[in-house]
Amino acid sequence: MTPLISLTDQFEQASRTYAATHNIDRTDEWFVLKMQEELGELTQIWMKWAGHGRPKGLTPEELHHELSNETADLLGHILLFAKQNEVDLAAAIKRKWRFDIETPSTNP
Repeated sequence: MTPLISLTDQFEQASRTYAATHNIDRTDEWFVLKMQEELGELTQIWMKWAGHGRPKGLTPEELHHELSNETADLLGHILLFAKQNEVDLAAAIKRKWRFDIETPSTNP
């Protein structure tokens, strides 16, 4: 199992548990809308962190912490979307970014 598949499976389990706990129906639309929602949240916190919006009392460290959290949320929902739609991300990355995620990098 590749690290990407393992990571996706971990996000899937966490999402499935969260959805069951909160009675959320993870429809096809839900997967794409969650990506959009998380991108909006990431954009909003980035605007504050980068000085383009009011920090609303948050310190730069707190803003960066939230930036990290929202980035993780977006990554998770991208992986969930790909899994739901049977997107082979490893193949797409190899095709579009021209590297194989299953081959260790030789760069330091």
